[in-house]
Amino acid sequence: MAGTFKTEAVVLRSIRYGEADRVLHLYSADHGRVGAVAKGARRMRSRLGGRLEPMARVNLVLHRGRGELCTVTAADTIHAHPALRERRASLERAVQACEAVLRLLDSAEPNPAAYNLLCNQLGLLDSHARAAGRAQALAFRAKLLLAAGFSPELASCVSCGEREELTGFSPAAGGVVCGSCEAGSFPLGAEAHEFLVRALANPLSKAPEAPDRALSQADRALAETLEHHAHVRLPRVAA
Repeated sequence: MAGTFKTEAVVLRSIRYGEADRVLHLYSADHGRVGAVAKGARRMRSRLGGRLEPMARVNLVLHRGRGELCTVTAADTIHAHPALRERRASLERAVQACEAVLRLLDSAEPNPAAYNLLCNQLGLLDSHARAAGRAQALAFRAKLLLAAGFSPELASCVSCGEREELTGFSPAAGGVVCGSCEAGSFPLGAEAHEFLVRALANPLSKAPEAPDRALSQADRALAETLEHHAHVRLPRVAA
């Protein structure tokens, strides 16, 4: 519907367009994914340019016309997250988080859980250098899958319902499997299984730790779940 509206959003990506404009990929609190153009944002005296950097959390006034892109008419910064931009590890994790949201959530329907999760992740990366670890990044991804409706089954075997001796993970079936149903699965050790369960149960600020082998197995489980059920391929979370 055409008209002007206000929303809070995170800038996921900013692309140069024309001589002075920027095309923005936004994830908003109450309008889901939004595409917008910030006209003249690259001009030296623009009031928009510095407020619409990737990973910035902003209040926006947007106008929706007949085209696919809205037009940014006003922007105010809520949080620019300057500290995370000064640390390479934090910046890389923030870019990964925004890219995951960009590729996984393409609906205009609001998803408050996903929006709040992204804001929380960017805030943690801005305020704590230790938040840039691999375990925390995987905990974010596990929670994002849950918010998007693609979280794998972890409580019992997806094939027979067995709750003991869960030794494998089947991406095609969408979760853990027991020893009797492990055809087509890959090994998922007890530490990797526990990590995924605790990552979903704990606040993002208290993401659990795990050995590298367990994190690699958890990473594979999340990545292949996305490939099979959301048809989205994300890069693995590096150490």
